[in-house]
Amino acid sequence: MTEAMPQASDHAVIFDLDGTLVDTLPDLHVALNRVLKEEGLQTLAPAETRLMIGGGARNLIELAFQKRQVATEGDRIEAGFDRFLDYYGAEPTVHSRPYPGVLEALTTLSKGGAALGVCTNKPQDMAQQVLQGLQLSHFFGDAVIGGDALPIRKPDARHLLAVVERTGRTPDKTIMVGDSETDVGAARNANIPVIAVDFGYTALTPEELKADIIISHFDELLPALVTLGFNA
Repeated sequence: MTEAMPQASDHAVIFDLDGTLVDTLPDLHVALNRVLKEEGLQTLAPAETRLMIGGGARNLIELAFQKRQVATEGDRIEAGFDRFLDYYGAEPTVHSRPYPGVLEALTTLSKGGAALGVCTNKPQDMAQQVLQGLQLSHFFGDAVIGGDALPIRKPDARHLLAVVERTGRTPDKTIMVGDSETDVGAARNANIPVIAVDFGYTALTPEELKADIIISHFDELLPALVTLGFNA
């Protein structure tokens, strides 16, 4: 990112985690297939798992079991969910990596005074583990709220607004960055502009997400933010 950054930004930029900041698919896929194999079910291809991410860990398990024609109610789902948490929690960043340009973008925004946060449907502990394991947590402080930290979660506006509140900024000075209809929905419900990355985990095309701006690389983030009024 080569553009000069204003030195006293009064904006907040809130990011989704999986499929936006970090390519978490490899480690999620390993843990999920381990559960399926133990259940005697056919494992999933990475392309199948990719389209199941975004609704939180329990939703991931439910979708995987549905894919294998297993009822998603009862003890079997709960047991599979618990094992998934154990497996993934033990090794959440073995193969996962920030997307190209993420570190540089976060550094530029942070140095420019922007407040940064993470609004994710991933369980709180797992989100923190990923951010810490990839040495990203210092960018966000306590402005990280997972999908199990509140009674509601994305696309409910209150999930996103709770993260904004933790940044100390206001919704009218906030921009959301995500990869899915859940992220766009949360932003729309909160009346916050939204940028979508086109390399995430949604089954929708980037155009179908109907974000304000679509980017293909984090090098494009700052110009997109400026277009949406970031410290204009």
